[in-house]
Amino acid sequence: MQKEILFGLLDQNRKGCQATFKNITEENATFRLTEKTASVGFIYQHIGETANILGQAFGTETNVENTTIGQSDTGNKYDLETSHQLIEQGYQMLENTIKKSLDSDWFEEIEAPFFGKIQKLKLFSIILFHNSHHCGQIASAIVKGN
Repeated sequence: MQKEILFGLLDQNRKGCQATFKNITEENATFRLTEKTASVGFIYQHIGETANILGQAFGTETNVENTTIGQSDTGNKYDLETSHQLIEQGYQMLENTIKKSLDSDWFEEIEAPFFGKIQKLKLFSIILFHNSHHCGQIASAIVKGN
């Protein structure tokens, strides 16, 4: 039952975010909601990097480099296909983590980048909330930004 719930949460997050991601184009990747906010392309890259870097705490090694976490958007152009691949890699990592887990695993404390000791379940939820939060920013920037 627990795995079904976790898979359901993951699926909902993925589908909800994909509804926004499908609207990202080369033309709107530079859009920002305001001058001081990050661009669509930066946020898109950030979502993928963050999921993979935090996912290391679940035992999944990654060679993903941090170019966005704690950084300001300086106007660099990000390759949308690379960002898409990072996000898909992040979702696959979460799916694999659920598949190989026992119910009791989710209450274990692990050492997570940026958070220190944290329960696996809490880190899982942080990643999903993080994705949703930034998808909302992307959606707003695409519709109202320039």
